[in-house]
Amino acid sequence: MTNYEIIAGLQKTLKNSRLGHSMGVACTAANLAMCHDKDLIDKAFRAGLLHDCAKYMKDDESIAFCKKHGIELSEYELKTPGLIHAKMGVYVAKNDYDEHDEQILSAIRWHTTGKPGMDMLEKLIFVADYIEPLRKILPNLNEIRAMAYKDLDQCIIMIYENTISYIKEKGDCFDPTTLEAYEYYKK
Repeated sequence: MTNYEIIAGLQKTLKNSRLGHSMGVACTAANLAMCHDKDLIDKAFRAGLLHDCAKYMKDDESIAFCKKHGIELSEYELKTPGLIHAKMGVYVAKNDYDEHDEQILSAIRWHTTGKPGMDMLEKLIFVADYIEPLRKILPNLNEIRAMAYKDLDQCIIMIYENTISYIKEKGDCFDPTTLEAYEYYKK
């Protein structure tokens, strides 16, 4: 499936604001790839387009979708269904958009929480999702955006610090993978 066909498919399922975000992530990821790994430009754009391809269902629909298609959910994901779209995205990308590149599918899978030892494409999508131009302004966002083009790992640490601070402020619990990844990148 071409990128144009993917965009046409996303237009049918995503709200305009979500489609705009996906386009922003695709362009940002491709730009970051130009800086950090030119061989990944095309994959970064494609993964950016597809990263939120399953973010069109309500929470209860997402949980039912996962049960129907055998997508295992952790206790944390059941409590925080906003994260489920990353796992669902792998299924939707494969079945609705004929995406079978394992590196792209993995970048979709880990774009919300990240994970310890991300490969370059996973890092690009994780960071691009956080810094894309349409993203609402978050604390330290300008500094994080600047760091993304200098040192991707340091940028990831800054993103985790912002995320952890935000979750603590809300009084929510953490996805264990987020904390594991933060500790990994801090070292």
